[in-house]
Parts: sequence; C-alpha cells; structure tokens
Amino acid sequence: MRRPASPEPQTSPQKFFSSSAPSELRGWLYAFWKFSRPHTIIGTTLSVLSLATIAWALESDRHSYPAPFPILFTLLACLAGNVYIVGLNQLEDVAIDRINKPHLPLAAGEFTRTQARRIIGVMGLLGLALSASQGMWLMGTVWLSLLIGTAYSLPPIRLKRFPALASFCILSVRGLIVNLGLFLHFQHQWNQGIGDRLFLPAPIWALTLFILVFTFAIAIFKDIPDLEGDRQYHISTFTIRLGQRTVFNLSRWVLTACYGGMIVVAPLLSGVNGLGLMITHGILLGVLWWHSERVDLKDKGAIARFYQFIWKLFFLEYLIFPALCLVMGSV
Repeated sequence: MRRPASPEPQTSPQKFFSSSAPSELRGWLYAFWKFSRPHTIIGTTLSVLSLATIAWALESDRHSYPAPFPILFTLLACLAGNVYIVGLNQLEDVAIDRINKPHLPLAAGEFTRTQARRIIGVMGLLGLALSASQGMWLMGTVWLSLLIGTAYSLPPIRLKRFPALASFCILSVRGLIVNLGLFLHFQHQWNQGIGDRLFLPAPIWALTLFILVFTFAIAIFKDIPDLEGDRQYHISTFTIRLGQRTVFNLSRWVLTACYGGMIVVAPLLSGVNGLGLMITHGILLGVLWWHSERVDLKDKGAIARFYQFIWKLFFLEYLIFPALCLVMGSV
C-alpha cells in the first residue's frame, strides 16, 4: 500500500489556479507551482529580501532607499536557480517520489520527462545569465549553488546517496553560500564597503551560523517520512541508519542549539537590537518545545505538521533579523 506524500509546508494556492485562468493553462501553472517546491521558493525569496534589507540597514549613513532593480534581478536569478535545483532532483527521483511524494508533477504524470528537462534547462540558463549580469558576488553565489545542486542529484556523483554529504550540500548552499554571497552582493550594490573593500559584520556571521545549523536540522528531518521509498531505492539517510525517534530528537536539539546560541550572542552584536533577539528567540524556543512534545511519530499527519512548523520557523528568522536591524538603525 502506498504511503501518503511526505510532509510539505501548505503553500499551494490551488484555489487561485482553479479560478483565474483557462483550464489547460491553469493545470500547467499549478503543476509548475508544485514542481518549484513552494516552500523552497518562499525561503529563497525571504533570504534575498532579508539580506538586501540587512545590508542597507547596517549602512552607517542611509540617505535614500535602495534601488529596486538590483533586488528584483537578484531575486529572479536566485528563483531560477532554485527551480533548476529542485527540478533536477525530481527528474532523477521519479521512481522514489511515486512512493514518497506521489503528488509531485513528474511522479503524478502531470509533467513528462521532456517537459521537465526543458523547464530545468531554461531555468538553469536564466539563473546563470541573470547572475552573471549582476556582478561577481551574485554570479559566484548562483553558479556555485547550481554546481552543488547538480552534484547532489545527478549521476554518477549523486551525493544525496550519502547522508553526511547530502546534508552538507543543503546546509552549505542555504547556510553559507546564500547568506554570505548575497550579503556581499548587496553590500557591493549599496556601496557599503570600506573604500573598495567589502566586509562581513558580526550580525551577518550570527545569522549565517544560525541558518547553517538550522538547515542541518531541516536536512535530516525531511527524511523521516521518506523511510519506505529511500530504503527501497537504496538511498542511505540518517533516518534509515539511526531510526525516526533518534533523528527527531537530534533535529529538536539542533534547533534548540540555534535559538540558545542566538540568545547568548545577542547582547554582543552591534547593529541589531540585542534585547529583541533575546525575547523573540526565547519565545520561539519555548513554542518549539511545546509543539515538539505533542508530536506522535506513528502519526504521519503529526510529522507533516511539525515539518511545516520547522519551515515556518525558518521563514520567521528572515523576517525577525532584518526587522531588528532596522529597529536598531532607527534608534
């Protein structure tokens, strides 16, 4: 018997697609929306907007608002790269997704392999071209992300076969490359360097480390509901090796370390409201434990809801941190 689809944040605007376009186009758009993995699209969008805001907020002399077009082109380049990476992963995992994620367009037969290849090719080329037109920092960020994403999914390398390397791929892109690369890109755009030299202030290192460790928790948790398909197709994961309960507890303690670490370093960070960081992260840590204590690992619905909750915490960090940088800059 097939198991239900693995948990996804509930971000699909199905009602919109069911009423605002002709049926054929409507079906294609909805399939493309699922193909893009909406929770990753939201995460990428928030990271771009957040880092643009932080780079501007940390500028010592802010006389005008940042130009919108550099942000827009950066966002488009990153979103195109995002679709390339998640699309390639689906293209190589059709058989596995028919067990773990049967709702995805390739697994469900809504897209053919040829259609998927075309989308992936267009999005990959678009990401490469747009990023190259915006300067070396964005180019480096997008090109390196696409290189790692390709090595993650595509044979013969296919790093996702190895749990440690698979987690490293995800956290290196979401944690290190995106945060440091995009900040340096926007810092260059806003001319915030000291002379011609760019620099990484303490708040960016704190955010990067938080996201880096947080992404590790996501990377290992996402395999908890995929046990059946991963085992059948010989994809080794921490869940298969250690068991669901162990990986669940590990994810929870990793997230606890993220919030506890931010609370400890918050008073030491200049350019961001330290008290605000301590209060917000203390509250979220408490909510995390309250929610986690109510998860029944025998209930796939409960696992799905908790996974959605983890992604919402990820989204919140990219809202809280820039807001507190702006608050500090206005004081």
